[in-house]
Amino acid sequence: MQNKEQTSAEQNPTENAAPIEQIMQQRKQKAKDLAKMGIDPYPARYKCEKNISALQQEFSYLEKEQMAENTHVKAAGRVMTYRNMGKAAFIDIRDGYGKIQIYVRADKLGAEQYKLFKDMVDLSDIIAVEGMPFRTKTNELSIMVDKWQMLTKAFRPLPEKWHGLKDIETRYRQRYLDLIANNEVKDVFIKRGQIISAIRRKLEDLNFIEVETPVLQSLAGGANARPFVTHHNALDISLFLRIAPELFLKRLVVGGMERVFEMGRNFRNEGIDKNHNPEFTMMELYQAYADYNDMMDITETLIKTAAEKIGSQVNLNFRRAKLFDLIKEYTGLELLQYVETGKMYDVVKHLNLDLPENAPDKKVLDQVFDEKVVPHLTEPTFVMDYPAIYSPLSKVKFENPEIAERFELYIRGMEIANAYSELNDPELQKLRFSQQMEAKKKGDDEVMPFDEDFIFALEQGLPPTGGLGIGIDRLVMILTGVESIREVITFPAMRPE
Repeated sequence: MQNKEQTSAEQNPTENAAPIEQIMQQRKQKAKDLAKMGIDPYPARYKCEKNISALQQEFSYLEKEQMAENTHVKAAGRVMTYRNMGKAAFIDIRDGYGKIQIYVRADKLGAEQYKLFKDMVDLSDIIAVEGMPFRTKTNELSIMVDKWQMLTKAFRPLPEKWHGLKDIETRYRQRYLDLIANNEVKDVFIKRGQIISAIRRKLEDLNFIEVETPVLQSLAGGANARPFVTHHNALDISLFLRIAPELFLKRLVVGGMERVFEMGRNFRNEGIDKNHNPEFTMMELYQAYADYNDMMDITETLIKTAAEKIGSQVNLNFRRAKLFDLIKEYTGLELLQYVETGKMYDVVKHLNLDLPENAPDKKVLDQVFDEKVVPHLTEPTFVMDYPAIYSPLSKVKFENPEIAERFELYIRGMEIANAYSELNDPELQKLRFSQQMEAKKKGDDEVMPFDEDFIFALEQGLPPTGGLGIGIDRLVMILTGVESIREVITFPAMRPE
């Protein structure tokens, strides 16, 4: 018997080594020939009661060489393999749920229909078949075809060596080929949808209301990041793609919507690597009368719910540790006293960090943490209590105003979530915005703008509030075990060819 993983050339000798333009021309001609015969090569619909996975389950009871007598089924899918055996052919078709083999015989279809099938059907076409289910000698569920229909005539063949397609550029640029070739890729995106759905359902169970806030904003606030800039022609104003929905969501809490969340895209004009894509999905929620301790609890609940939904076996034994305690543990240094003194560089230079001389204290602290602490944060760790000066939207500890009630969650050495007890003192928020403006004058292009309207909203009274943001793309990475953010975004950002 011929190898099951046939190429289009083995199925159709006229395509062997032919230029792609010639192959496409031949296939276009087949579509025209079908139309001349009164056969629509692109019918509008085909009603198929069950998908292929359901058929596999329904007829799992069949034993080798057993046929489901007096049973007639339908199946539709893309032609993936085609083994021509003269007056018969074995073909694999696949839909979005599974794969099944079909058996086409001249004596079953009739000579005319069998010839039409052989002449017109190519790899990658989408067809429908009807017939009787049976199991082959090799114990493979198959359909003995007595009727077929062309649903979509594909002009392009599957790429050469499409089985197990590995080329990264092709996989990401032409995700449709990646999905055809690699079942595990489709599985990741199915699980991504289930994770998002599970988080939504759990938040609804906890009485949160899903809302939508502007993506086009006049001020790019809510995080420290460079925004994308665009222009509105009618208003003749510059606008920014949002870097975070935070300030609008907190306005809603001011207005009395005390449990709100948003699941949506954020945009940051930053570098691209295995953990960063310029557009990404974030879930942010805000809960009145809660603080960052409550946010840790709800973070655990949401992540465990999502993991359970997809059957993830990732370690979710969460621990809590303070930022400066972790730095001391892995460097031996007490750095809190040097925050914003301008002396931190001199204190840590013996650590051999890749830092420019006289780097600002915030950059030094970030670098120490990223290089000396983060590699050790493989188990889920809530890193708590950041310097208040670097957390402009966070509430400070009343007994220790240098420290903000803020945490970041790290799993497998990657930041997954960020949360605070929200700053609701308008005067202190003004001061924090002013400090951001001073940092901008010194050259920091990732600071937050001074948002007068947000201050006005705070002056109406924001109740004690806990806020949380979870990076959905990174969470999917963790729960599905993939190493690059491009594996969990259907169409990641790519440099033009």
